[in-house]
Amino acid sequence: MSEPTSPLAIVLMGVSSSGKSTTGLRLSQLLGWPFRDADSFHPPANIAKMSRGIPLDDNDRWPWLDAIAAFIDAELAAHRSVLVSCSALKRSYRHRLVRDRTDVRLVFLQGSFELIAKRMAERRDHFMPVSLLENQFAVLEEPSAEENAIVVPVDLPVERVAQIIIAKLGLRPRAEP
Repeated sequence: MSEPTSPLAIVLMGVSSSGKSTTGLRLSQLLGWPFRDADSFHPPANIAKMSRGIPLDDNDRWPWLDAIAAFIDAELAAHRSVLVSCSALKRSYRHRLVRDRTDVRLVFLQGSFELIAKRMAERRDHFMPVSLLENQFAVLEEPSAEENAIVVPVDLPVERVAQIIIAKLGLRPRAEP
């Protein structure tokens, strides 16, 4: 069984192009849980701003983070485990998503600026320009020990990243058909 005894929300966090969506989709396949990408919670104004190479400020981010938190709350209240991506670059953002709950776990997808910049440059059809990556690394506050985040290096293949996350959370993948 892939479902924990009580519902769990996993927040995949990290800078743009760290593999949040790719990892989320693979975990969704392995666990049978729904995955929701944080980009789908952005209002059009945020996407337009980032598309123009303008970094979001906290006033842009609070409604976005609140929408993600509301989604997590609704899924857990319905007794469903869920995967969601969110850059969650600052501790205050993560606190807004997780609060002090044990049913929401952070997974920090960690990579070097050079690796992430290379990945970002290879992306097609995404609104986030490479020029904003430097800003993301400048804003990034890596999770502290008190946040109990799982840290996974993204220089590994996505399959290995997913396996590490599953093992560290004590989950079991669903049986393959």
